[in-house]
Amino acid sequence: MRNVLIIISTDDGETIYNAMRLANVGVAKGDEVSVFMLGKGVLFETAGGDEFNVMGEMDKFEGDFYV
Repeated sequence: MRNVLIIISTDDGETIYNAMRLANVGVAKGDEVSVFMLGKGVLFETAGGDEFNVMGEMDKFEGDFYV
C-alpha cells in the first residue's frame, strides 16, 4: 500500500477527469489516496461535460478529498 497525494490546480475538465481516474485506480488497488483542490481546481463542479464526466469520477472516489 502506498500513500498518494494528487494536487489539482486547474479547471480544465480533461485534466481533472484524468487525475480523478488515476485517483480511483489507486484506491481500487488498495492505496491511500488524497486529492487536494487548489486554485482554479476548486471549480471542479463546473468542469468537464459529456466527454469528460468529472463529477462521475468524483462520485466514485472513496479517498480523502480536500477543497
